[in-house]
Amino acid sequence: MSVWVLLTIAGAFLQNLRSLLQRQLTEDLSVNGAAYVRFLFALPFVWLFLALLSLVSQVAAPSLDLEFWLYVLSGAVTQIIATSALVAAVSGSHFALGTALSKTEAVQAALLGLVILGEGVGPMALAGIGISLVGVFLLSGNIRPKDLVRADRRVWFGVLAGTCLALCSICYRGASLALLESTSQATSFSQTLLVAAWTLAIAVTVQTAVMGIYLRVSEPGQLTAVTHRWRPALMVGMVAMAASACWFTAMAMHNAAMVRAVGQIELLFTLITSVWLLNERISRREVFGMALLVAGILMLI
Repeated sequence: MSVWVLLTIAGAFLQNLRSLLQRQLTEDLSVNGAAYVRFLFALPFVWLFLALLSLVSQVAAPSLDLEFWLYVLSGAVTQIIATSALVAAVSGSHFALGTALSKTEAVQAALLGLVILGEGVGPMALAGIGISLVGVFLLSGNIRPKDLVRADRRVWFGVLAGTCLALCSICYRGASLALLESTSQATSFSQTLLVAAWTLAIAVTVQTAVMGIYLRVSEPGQLTAVTHRWRPALMVGMVAMAASACWFTAMAMHNAAMVRAVGQIELLFTLITSVWLLNERISRREVFGMALLVAGILMLI
């Protein structure tokens, strides 16, 4: 199995774990406050990871040119928009549909990757993305076609979330490719890992600053509440850093659409977690959805 696939699966597992830990913070924090934890408390771990990696890899630091900054800033901002759009999508009466529509990110990433980076995907990969998307819809709940018509307007924020998630993935890959192209050395895994770490560090720094300003202006008191929960938040930050490092390295190595499609395996981890921790039963629909999701991912790898 390719390294990028292993990194993507690890990132999906860690992201599910981060979400599980983050849920414990929503009792005292707002939705945006709890979301901010993943940026603020990941920040020191991200820069520590970059510093240690720079010391042990013996690879020269890449040149952060204008192309890199355009990509990484666009990725950071669109990821924040995606987070807000997803919150808006699931806040209505169509939680499952809003979530499922946000998962169209892999399909949208395939199109946007072709337009922005000139990276296409083959017929087999497109078929795998399509099959896994059907599995996602089945796993997201009892969604019927008429729900797409009758749903309130907020649910279409799910599509916006998917678009922005696709865009940020494409931008992060573009930023990593810009750094790799700026070096004269032959690309190695150590160099790819360092480039991904630089992209991650800059992105998280920008997101911490932008979202911190937003909370200060729009939700007074939330920044203080966030700092008061620093003990559990540190674990969230560390896991968030590890998950993001896996995602960013995978996207530096391979097509972003393929990475996001394989990353949908996170839904399986979420389902397993709910069954294991909450003793929920799995329906036939969910079993069929799991089978389609796995089949689609196997076609991709």
